[in-house]
Amino acid sequence: MPSCDILIAGCGYAGAVLAERLASQCGLHCLVVDRRTHIGGNAYDAPDAAGVLLHTYGPHYFRTNSPRIREYLSQFTEWHPVDYKILSWAEGRFWQFPINLNTFEQLLGRPAGSCTSEEMTATLAEWRVPIDLPKNSEEVIVSQVGWRLYELFFKNYTLKQWRRDPKDLDPSVCGRIPIRTNRDDRYLAENFQALPRDGYTAMFRRILDHPKIEVRLGVDYREILPHAGHHHLVYTGMIDEYFDHRFGALPYRSLRFEPETLPVEYFQPVMQVNYPNEHDFTRIVEIKHATGQRLPVTTIVREYPADYGPGKEAYYPIPAPEARALYEKYAARAEQERDVSFVGRLATYRYYNMDQVVGMALAEFEKLRPKFLRT
Repeated sequence: MPSCDILIAGCGYAGAVLAERLASQCGLHCLVVDRRTHIGGNAYDAPDAAGVLLHTYGPHYFRTNSPRIREYLSQFTEWHPVDYKILSWAEGRFWQFPINLNTFEQLLGRPAGSCTSEEMTATLAEWRVPIDLPKNSEEVIVSQVGWRLYELFFKNYTLKQWRRDPKDLDPSVCGRIPIRTNRDDRYLAENFQALPRDGYTAMFRRILDHPKIEVRLGVDYREILPHAGHHHLVYTGMIDEYFDHRFGALPYRSLRFEPETLPVEYFQPVMQVNYPNEHDFTRIVEIKHATGQRLPVTTIVREYPADYGPGKEAYYPIPAPEARALYEKYAARAEQERDVSFVGRLATYRYYNMDQVVGMALAEFEKLRPKFLRT
C-alpha cells in the first residue's frame, strides 16, 4: 500500500473537489477511496439499458448563485441550461408547483391570466395563520399560505418523505420550497440553473484526472487506514459511523427507486411530478426532460421513501431537534480530532445542496492550504 499525503474517504463532491485542489494547487498525493464501485457519490449518473441517462440516486438539479462555484466547476464541464419544472398531482389534476399565481388561479377556478399578484397577496393575508416565529415545518407553511394549500401540497408529502409529522420537523424542511405571488413557475430560484453537458460522472472524471490523484473504488477507508501512511484524513461519510456510534446512531432517511422504461418519447408533461396525497411514492421523475436527450423511449423513476437500515443508503439527515442535539455531541468530538477534516452532508449532518458542498470543500481547502502548500 503506497503512502500518500492526503487520504480521502468518499468520492462525492466533497472528496473529489478537495482532492483536485490539494493535488493541483499544493502538489499533494491524494488517495481517494470509496466503498461504492463508482465515482461521483450520489450525483453519479449513467445510461440504463435503453440508453436513457439516469441520475442513479435520484434527481440532482444543479443550481447556484455563486460565481465562484460556477467558475470552479466550469473548468471541468460545459453546461446544459435548464429551467427545472415540476407539477403536483392532487385531487385528480395537475397543479402548478411550487405555489405561484397560476396555482392561485387554479385553486379559485379562475381563467389563466385573470388574477393579479396584488389579489393573491391580499387573499393569502386572509388565509394565513399569524405566527411571528414559526417553530416547525407546519407553522412555516400555514403562516404563509394557510391550511388549504398546506394540506393540499405539503402535509402528506412530508409525512411520506420523513415519516414524521411536519410539526415535528425543523422549519427548514418545508421552508426550502418557495412560495411566489408572480407567475414564476420554476422549481428553483437561483441565478444559474444547469446540468453538466456530458453528465455528472464525466465531470467527476475530469475533476479527478490529475497525476497526483489515485482513486480506489469498492474499498472502505478503514481497510486502508492502517496501511496507507498519510498526513491528513478528509472524511465525508456519516459522522456517527466514524466514531463507532459512541453516542448512539444518528437518524437518517433512505430511498428506494423503481425505474420503468416505456416505448414513448415522454411519459409526463414535465421533469418531475409530485404525488403528495396518493400512492406510496412521493414523485415520478423523468429526467430526460432536463437532460435534453432525443430518444424514442423514456425511463421514469418512481421514488419511495424508506427507513434507513442495513443495506440502505443514508440519503437524508433528519432535521429535527433531538437529531440536532445528538449531532452536536459528535461535532464537539470531531473538533478534538487532529489532522482530520469532516466535510460534506453526512459528515456535518446537514441537508446541503450540491453547490453548498462544493463551497464547503473549497473553504476547507483554504484552511488546509497554509499547512500543506509547498513552495
